[in-house]
Amino acid sequence: MKTMSNSEIFLAAFAVCLLSSLVAGGATANKLPHFADAAALTPQPNFPDPLVMLDGHRVKSRAQWERERRPELKALFQHYMYGALPPRPSHVTAKLIAEHRDFLGGKATLRLLTLETGSAGAPRIDLMLVVPNQHRGPVPVFLTMNFCGNHALTADTRVPLTRGWLYDSCKGCTNNAATEAARGGQAQDWPLARIVERGYALASFCSSDVDSDRKDVSDGIYAWLANGDEAKNSPANRGSIAAWAWGYHRCVDYLVTELALDSRRIAAVGHSRNGKTALLAAAFDERIALAIPHQAGCGGTAPNRVAPALANPQGNGRPIAETIAVINKSFPHWFNAEFKKFNDAPERLPFDQNCLAALCAPRPVLFSNALEDQWANPNGQFAILQATSPVYRFLGVEGLDAKSVPPLRKLVDSRLGYYIREGKHSMTADDWEVFMNFADRHFAKKK
Repeated sequence: MKTMSNSEIFLAAFAVCLLSSLVAGGATANKLPHFADAAALTPQPNFPDPLVMLDGHRVKSRAQWERERRPELKALFQHYMYGALPPRPSHVTAKLIAEHRDFLGGKATLRLLTLETGSAGAPRIDLMLVVPNQHRGPVPVFLTMNFCGNHALTADTRVPLTRGWLYDSCKGCTNNAATEAARGGQAQDWPLARIVERGYALASFCSSDVDSDRKDVSDGIYAWLANGDEAKNSPANRGSIAAWAWGYHRCVDYLVTELALDSRRIAAVGHSRNGKTALLAAAFDERIALAIPHQAGCGGTAPNRVAPALANPQGNGRPIAETIAVINKSFPHWFNAEFKKFNDAPERLPFDQNCLAALCAPRPVLFSNALEDQWANPNGQFAILQATSPVYRFLGVEGLDAKSVPPLRKLVDSRLGYYIREGKHSMTADDWEVFMNFADRHFAKKK
């Protein structure tokens, strides 16, 4: 009996179904093709080429990239790493809870909304939108996800405390719930007044509105889709990053309808795990015009194929840079069960994160880092951008305009951008200045 190749398996299954019904709430979800088991995949020690199909044929035209390779890469990432993104609801209902035009001393309007994403039990996303008052016409918007709640971004008591589960490490949170002491707990890292002053809006929601960040509990989208069937909601086969990316997409559903915002200038921003999410969200939704995954590291912007010297520098010591095995042990709920099969064999993955960044092409993407955050593998992230750049050039635009990692605090603001500063794993007000500088350059063309 003839054994089918990886490509033949993909094409046969893809022809039958990429979309089908999910047995939960009558929704529709991605049903992924059947791919070969991880052990049967051919090892590739180097980054796989995004412009080479799974069957080995090279992409020859932009049309082939759009019709064949992009869908193939999306299916591969969902099957072997992130899990299937939850289904897109038939509609998202935005309910305005409150509007305050005197926010930030009258410089901005604060809008508090609840996005209803489905029938009873479906996630409700509390979206905080801050829009500048003194800029005419639709303005660009940074869409972000936080994990300590909207109330942590400002001390304004009109912002409701987040309803969902929160880390006790979040300032003012006890028993995994926000208290009044939590207000403004992260305000120094979210310079709202400066963002507004520079002509940008900010839209933010909390990850726990979609699914709380817990190894053993899903109380959001996956619990709703499982409809009480625990077998459909396994913590080790859940894919929280995919769920949170779904949350970004539901916010975009609303943002493109808001007349005060420029629907052509939506930027997805996130730090750390939220940066992983922002990149995935942008890769899978072209309505997001620009992506800034900040210090996203393993599972986001850093290579899955970690260099041996970083993965096991002493032969038996702790890695310098995070690896698949480490992240899957620490956060088993972030990725699906298939990804665990690559813990000791990352070279068998039929993609690396250059392929995820390539899904954003030709849109601008900025990888930003910190020198002391070697766990996020900043040099590896630069290598990912180098390996992504050929796709951008193939599509007729510039890629990464740097041959080596730039000096500290020098922004490479080409369409594939890079930035590294001194310091550790954190997001600061200074980082936001860099984010806005990058957006200024690339959004200027869309005015």
